[in-house]
Amino acid sequence: MGKLPVVSGKELVRRLEKVGFQLVRQEGSFMILRREFPKITVSVPNHKELKRGTLKNILRQINLPIDEFKRLK
Repeated sequence: MGKLPVVSGKELVRRLEKVGFQLVRQEGSFMILRREFPKITVSVPNHKELKRGTLKNILRQINLPIDEFKRLK
């Protein structure tokens, strides 16, 4: 497991779309993404720079290892 990269909310959405998530709506500054199988919904803040703890929690929710996330560029 490596160090978490610094990414924006929009960059995180682009990477999550590569693993099957779709942007379903935006409520305020939060983008809501959903994947059908296995069914998971996650909200991503639309910030210029996500805090590492926020990114880590999102990756934990969707069960995506950090190393695999880094390869999604």
